[in-house]
Amino acid sequence: MLTHFTPLDHLLLNCQHFWRFEPFHESRSRQHRFADTPLATWLDTLSASDVSTLKHDVSRVYLQLQQYIPELTDIEPMVALEGSSATPLDLDSHLTTGIPGRKLEQITSMGSQVLLAHSGIEWLEWCAGKGFLGRILAHHSGQTVTSFEWQQALCEHGQAEAHKQNLPVTFVQGDAFSCDHQHVFNKKQHAVALHACGDLHVSLMKHAMDYQLAALSIAPCCYHLIQGEQYQPLSRLAKQSRLTLSKSELRIPLQETVTGGERVERHRYQEMSYRLGLDELLREELGLNEYQPIPSVKKSQLQLGFIEFCKWASERKGLKLPECDFLRYQKIGEERFVRMEKLSLVQMAFHRPLEMWLILDKSLYLQEHGYQVHLTEFCEKKITPRNILIHASNS
Repeated sequence: MLTHFTPLDHLLLNCQHFWRFEPFHESRSRQHRFADTPLATWLDTLSASDVSTLKHDVSRVYLQLQQYIPELTDIEPMVALEGSSATPLDLDSHLTTGIPGRKLEQITSMGSQVLLAHSGIEWLEWCAGKGFLGRILAHHSGQTVTSFEWQQALCEHGQAEAHKQNLPVTFVQGDAFSCDHQHVFNKKQHAVALHACGDLHVSLMKHAMDYQLAALSIAPCCYHLIQGEQYQPLSRLAKQSRLTLSKSELRIPLQETVTGGERVERHRYQEMSYRLGLDELLREELGLNEYQPIPSVKKSQLQLGFIEFCKWASERKGLKLPECDFLRYQKIGEERFVRMEKLSLVQMAFHRPLEMWLILDKSLYLQEHGYQVHLTEFCEKKITPRNILIHASNS
């Protein structure tokens, strides 16, 4: 981990120009940050089909960009992790009731791996939701599970299911940042957290250090959901780094998503081109110099067309739209979308390096506190791009 962190740190610092930007906003101008460079010339040659193909093959993106960003030449070994050696759990149907398909794949993949590397004599399920993972661990290990969750309704639902299945699971409702820790943690536990967001998984790690838990298995997610405005490094090496990450920059690793098929991509194109077109309209017609965030929109609203979308969005923002050439702005939005997608290919090359920097910071922190740490991909990216598992054993 030490040998990987420092080169990654240097790479991200030296290549800030290629990832510290927002493609959505950069798409406003043809004179974007890469304009009049060989990289821009290459981007201009790409067809929509080329862009779509590259967005689903990061190895090819690395290969194509190496001639313009030489620092990417050796990037793949720095971000590669071994896959899980565990076989996904084969579950009885009563255990999987209510679990969506892709979520079920994530749970069974992570569950099989943590059972294989289990330490301690009981479990702590952090940010448990309805307790799907905890119930599965209880069923397969026969050991007690404390499922800690903030939302009372989820606690009640999860507890009812555990009773129905006669499993040794106890839900505890509480705030991860201000709970009565002595009633939640003890050193006999193996704590698990599947996609606990931002400061929630950091909170678990810090409590685990205080109580010297037997083990932790954490799959981090949503790095930007932090209480401060900037990421607070945990390990000594990361604290010494000159790299700082804002909340918005912590979103960059999350831009990689699971492919949803042609229909989903078509819907994304329509929504994003509409948002970009509206942005241009509001700037030109109303003189608004800042982007106006628009609430999430239903598919049915988009199906009404660009003009109705603009009217709907302006009503939500309390704006009065003038009569204007809506079709012109729709066309500009479509052009900006193409430009945005091409620019995002450059940033895409730094999604995993940024995520690995964050993962290694957390892993080094655990090592500094005496834990043995192992990193794996607990499932394939097509199941979830947030597929990195930090396993730490206190032995």
